[in-house]
Amino acid sequence: MSTQNSVQIALPKGANDQNQNQEPGEDFDYSQRSQWLRAAVLGANDGLVSIASLMMGVGAVKTDVKAMILTGFAGLVAGACSMAIGEFVSVYSQLEIEVAQIKRETEMIETGQDEEKNKKENLPNPLSAAMASGLAFSLGAVVPLLAAAFIGDHKVRLAAIITAVSLALLVFGWVGAVLGKASVIKNCARALIGGWMAMAITFGMTKLISSTGMKI
Repeated sequence: MSTQNSVQIALPKGANDQNQNQEPGEDFDYSQRSQWLRAAVLGANDGLVSIASLMMGVGAVKTDVKAMILTGFAGLVAGACSMAIGEFVSVYSQLEIEVAQIKRETEMIETGQDEEKNKKENLPNPLSAAMASGLAFSLGAVVPLLAAAFIGDHKVRLAAIITAVSLALLVFGWVGAVLGKASVIKNCARALIGGWMAMAITFGMTKLISSTGMKI
């Protein structure tokens, strides 16, 4: 009577469940979003915090709403241009490095046209990054401007800026966390605490300089 030898391979516990439960779309590489997401989130937060802090600094020594709005608007235009140009230069430098790397690889090994085409399609776009950064900065900067534009009382105006900026920081933190599949609580907390610190430091330092007797 002949016997058959059977070989059994033990799989790690839970491996079958993971394979069965894995959806086709779950292997999406969220790092593909990193370029435009980084530019957009950074631009929005920078516009929101920097312009709000700038307006809070002006509000520390001046009660005139016109001075605060003009300062904020000038900061919006200057900051959006700076962010867009800086992002364009940075991403364009990255593009040149990656293009040079592709050329070196194609010279060393024979690659198919499809593979080379896929690599070029994944290259960063400096213009898109610059536009996303500049637009996001502007959108963020509009929040404190709108919060202060229609309020005459000085103290109420400052409180309105802090409230509007805090809510916007939470929204931006939540959007960034959802799109990047990160922790919502941690992302929102970092954005909120960072924004509060920036506004408080700017307000305090401006108030301190003003108290020294410097004419403003």
